[in-house]
Order: sequence, then C-alpha cells, then structure tokens
Amino acid sequence: MTNSPDKPAADQPTVSTVQATGARRVLTAFLNSPFAGMSPWILMALLTGPGRFEEAAASAFVLSLLLVVGGHRRGSKIKLLEVFDVAYFGTMAALALFASESVIDWLEKWGGEMTNIALVAFALGSILIRQPFTLQYARESTDEEVWDSPLFLRINYVITWAWVVGFGVAAVSGAVGDLVLDDPNDFWTGWIIQIGGTVFAIAFTEFYPDFATYRAALREGWDTDEKPQSMLHLFDWVPIFVLAIGIAGLLTDEFSTVTGIVVIVVGAVGIGIFRQLTSSLDARLAQTAPGASETA
Repeated sequence: MTNSPDKPAADQPTVSTVQATGARRVLTAFLNSPFAGMSPWILMALLTGPGRFEEAAASAFVLSLLLVVGGHRRGSKIKLLEVFDVAYFGTMAALALFASESVIDWLEKWGGEMTNIALVAFALGSILIRQPFTLQYARESTDEEVWDSPLFLRINYVITWAWVVGFGVAAVSGAVGDLVLDDPNDFWTGWIIQIGGTVFAIAFTEFYPDFATYRAALREGWDTDEKPQSMLHLFDWVPIFVLAIGIAGLLTDEFSTVTGIVVIVVGAVGIGIFRQLTSSLDARLAQTAPGASETA
C-alpha cells in the first residue's frame, strides 16, 4: 500500500487543462470585443513621450498586426477597426523610420492629438457609412438571426456614438493641453480626462446592451431573461476612477500628500455608497417589474 496520490482519470480535466481553457476563454472574449481594436491606441498613448515616438509607433503597429493574425487564425473576420489600426500605425511606424528629426519632433508633440482626431473620424465615419464599427464585434457573440433586427442595430449605433463622444472628449482635452497649456503631457488634459472619456465608452459598451434589451422587452411585452438595472450602473466606474486619480496624483507628485489622501478616501467611500445605491435601486425596479408579484 502506498501513499502516492491517485492519478486523475483519463477523461478528468487536470488543473492545467482547466486553466488553459479559462485563459483561452478570456482571450476569445477579449478578441471579440472592441477593446482589442483599442489596445494598440492605448499602448501608443502609454509609450509616447519625448524621444520615444519610434518605439511607441513600432510597438502599436506590431500589436495591431498580432491582433489581425490572431483573430484570423481563430476564424474571426477581419474588422474595420483592425484594418484602420494596421494602416494608421503602419504609417506612423514608417514616418518614425524615414522622417526627418523635425518631423519626428512635431509628431512627438502633436501625435497624441492626431490619434484622438483619427479615432473620432473613424468612429463617426463608420456611422456615416451605416456600418458602426461595434457591429462586427457584436455579431461575433450573437446569433445570426438577430443581426438585422432593429433593436440589435440600434444598440450598436448608440454604442458607437458613445465611442464618438469618448474619443471626442479625449480630442478636446488633448487640444486644450497642446494649444492652450502647451503641455501635451499635462496630468489632467493629457491623461486623466482622456482616460476618463475612454473608460466612459467602455462602461457604456458593457452596460447598454442589457439595459436596452430589457427596456425594449418591457415596452413591447416580450419575454426576457434580462434583469432590470438602474442607470447608476453606467457610473459604477466613477468612484474607482476617483480612487485611481488620487493614487496617480500621489505617485506623480501632482497632488500634495493631503490632497492625494483626501481624493483616495473620497473614491474609496464612493465605491461603497455606489454599491448600496445601485443595489437599492435595482431591488426597487425588480419589485415593480412585470410579473414581480407572481414570482414573489
């Protein structure tokens, strides 16, 4: 008799198999979302700085290529945003290699604003040609039978408009930093406000489909598995963002110690308050939802 552990059965998944499956599931969800197409732009923003334009452009270009290749190998169709990523960052990488030093200096100062304007133009252009760029991603995770439904199309138009707003906020903020403050790396206009616009668009993308589906079912009398959610869920990210601002302000010395701690405390307290408010409002909506009295 031995004390060695029993070997797993041949058909029993091992821990490594479960972890690999979970990792693939997360990767698939990421590649099937607009956030994948946004990641080269985020990488470019993080890396761009004095003397780093070449590295930032090359890294964003390589990532955009990897996303196209990775999605294609998984059987996904190439998206408009992915094509735009490759074209834009390919151009930036070529300029970084062959342009003169004066052009590189100009790009280091105005490259962020060019990026913001390019994203606004792309998102707005996709609406004008009646192909909102989120549509291709949404079709990856929905049944084909709903692709042409008015509700599905309206949801994607509204979400794409939210991205136009988010990109627009970043563009205006960047313009203020470049033209008014003459500081493209200003803490507020160069980072906080621009990131806030993007986070809002991400939060709206997560929130709106279920919210709109439930409201449509309520209006039309359809059966739905969606639960009622209050509009406060759209702003769940705000106190967390405030907390992050406080931490960033302290790390970059933009805030005094007292100011940074106050902002962090406000964000931390806000997280708890928001959770209580959203839970309370959701419960109230659930009580007034059709069929609530029958299921109570």
